[in-house]
Amino acid sequence: MKYSNLALMFHNTCKTYPDKTGLMFKKGGSYQSITYREIHEIVSKLANGLASLGVQKGDKVVLLSENRVEWAWTDYAILSNGAVTVPIYPTLLAPHIKFITNNSDAKVVIVSNEHQLSKVLEVLDELKTVEQLVIIEPGETKHDKLITFQELQEKGAAYQKEHPEEIEQRIQAVEPEDLATIIYTSGTTGEPKGVMLTHKNFLSNIEASLRALPITPDEIFLSFLPLSHVFERMVGHFLATYQGCTIAYAESIETVPQNLLEVRPTLMASVPRFFEKVYGRVMESLEAGSAVKKSLFMWAIGVGKEALRYKQNGKPIPGGLFALKYKLADKLVFSKLKERVGGRIKFFVSGGAPLSKEIGEFFASADLLILEGYGLTETSPVITVNRLEKYKFGSVGLPLDNVEVKIAEDGEILCKGPNVMKGYYKNEAATKEAIDEEGWFHTGDIGVIDEDGFLIITDRKKNLIVTAGGKNVAPQPIENLLITSQYIEQAVVIGDKRKFISALIVPNMDALKAFAQERGITYQSTRELLDHPEVQKLYRQEIDNVSKDLARYETIKKFALIEEPFTIESGELTPTLKVKRRIVEERYKDIIDKMYEEGEKVGA
Repeated sequence: MKYSNLALMFHNTCKTYPDKTGLMFKKGGSYQSITYREIHEIVSKLANGLASLGVQKGDKVVLLSENRVEWAWTDYAILSNGAVTVPIYPTLLAPHIKFITNNSDAKVVIVSNEHQLSKVLEVLDELKTVEQLVIIEPGETKHDKLITFQELQEKGAAYQKEHPEEIEQRIQAVEPEDLATIIYTSGTTGEPKGVMLTHKNFLSNIEASLRALPITPDEIFLSFLPLSHVFERMVGHFLATYQGCTIAYAESIETVPQNLLEVRPTLMASVPRFFEKVYGRVMESLEAGSAVKKSLFMWAIGVGKEALRYKQNGKPIPGGLFALKYKLADKLVFSKLKERVGGRIKFFVSGGAPLSKEIGEFFASADLLILEGYGLTETSPVITVNRLEKYKFGSVGLPLDNVEVKIAEDGEILCKGPNVMKGYYKNEAATKEAIDEEGWFHTGDIGVIDEDGFLIITDRKKNLIVTAGGKNVAPQPIENLLITSQYIEQAVVIGDKRKFISALIVPNMDALKAFAQERGITYQSTRELLDHPEVQKLYRQEIDNVSKDLARYETIKKFALIEEPFTIESGELTPTLKVKRRIVEERYKDIIDKMYEEGEKVGA
């Protein structure tokens, strides 16, 4: 069904599936369910509550919260007023919150708890347009401008009695070209930019994605990526609601493995970091197991890879002896891996960063297909995605049927379609830079389209390393190779304007400690362990092993082992777990300089 706006879509789904579980969340140690009818009642109260506060069509409402059911309710309540949701990542600090709130001209700020409220109160005197604060989980703090989420619903119930038709009228008045949201990019360089996305942007992307992927109303999504980010907002929020699916919220990124077993979802959108961690754990347990176990596992994966060649070409797996081998591999190995992710996954969707080709092939060989896609906040977000019947590892798939993609002369990926943003809020210069006169959006990514029409991303344009010798090196593919080693948790490749390529390596400490124990290596501190000659030798071998097919100028001549992992909290990762290279390079400048000084001495 075609909708003119997202609010209409939400309310229609609630009326179509009133008794179906719409949302699930963890409370008191177990998952609770809420039906679409109950969700509709709450959203109606909240929408009326916002109207009672004076929120009008086009007004901006900031939503500063972790993932939770109230996030979803609030988003639909804002949209039902024809207002604009401005999501803020809950990890952001007061100065960022101040910039986004002021830049967006927000009228109301809704926060999840006292922690988020404290950040807003820190800068409240400088928030020029804010008239009202709302807190979902109230604590001790009192303020003239502050009301609770419960009070907002009570205001809404009273307002609804006096104005029974108002919200319905507001929903009907929302046009496809009206703004639905302003999402501020993470701003790894300079101030963040507010991406203006319309109802049509999202709806066109949902409709095209559903034509590309078989997602039915029977699906159960496990949602764990930040709803503040466009990827989860579109796939695990809008698209899932459009189809009348059930959405279960993970408690946190850390609890996803456990929540997968509890919810047993059929679909999940994720970033590559999750698959890398699962792959790492599988490799670790394999290394710790017996030679027989290892041999059986590698045999099964070999059978799976052979079967994959048929599946990728749309052919059935051959019968006879091979079918028996495949059935046995599934029973002894694949079924156990599938149980680790709940046992009902039809496929995963991966986005946000490049997925290692090796990891994609590994999971698919074990009958767990990861369909990698590609897009940006500015494209609502999907530009391309692999299909169930047509996929290629190392690629981000084929363009959606309403999106055009081409490669510019300098290798930059350009796209055009109804999913492309309206522009950057109050930033015409940046908009003109991003969208040319012919309507092509310049993604900032470098890539190629292969002979079968699949898009392959090389790297971010700004990430490309140009060595002192003038060689262009894309760091992400090399980093993706490095993390396939069971001993490597994270990696950042360095080398711009330098004579050779080096890397900062965050070890997988569990695997490394097991290695140390086997070798009888004693140590008093993590640093002492990392500096041990045998450990240094191990990492040199691991790096050389995964780099053997690289060009000579791409190989890693020097590396440094880092004690602390890169995290969102430390500011080294974005909320979707992408490395902020500039921050990492600044933070580890001394270590990087030392690597290059040593390299110069030995003529690396």
